[in-house]
Amino acid sequence: MKVYGITNCNTVKKALDWLKGHNVAYEFQDFKKLGVTEEKLKEWDAKAGYEKFMNKQGLTWKQLDPQVKESIKTNADALKLLQQKTSMIKRPVIEDGDFLFFGFDEGVYEDKLIR
Repeated sequence: MKVYGITNCNTVKKALDWLKGHNVAYEFQDFKKLGVTEEKLKEWDAKAGYEKFMNKQGLTWKQLDPQVKESIKTNADALKLLQQKTSMIKRPVIEDGDFLFFGFDEGVYEDKLIR
């Protein structure tokens, strides 16, 4: 399983604590240190749609220039912005085989990640 996020994000911290507490093994990728590839964003977009993981509730989105927000007309536009501003990706991102989830939800984690 791979977990993507930012180490200082409270939601990511909760998720990682939950995974550790339930002895779920994972590999962590920090968006701030390693970024995320265009290919990975395209993969997530194909599986879930970028709207599912573009966080429009966060500070990064809210601080964007209105012209930048309005310039997002296509998936490619959105993915390019997400690659530049990884803090706009809903966190954490959990990948485990065919399972792909954005955010933290104990019920979903228990259902999908406990074996």
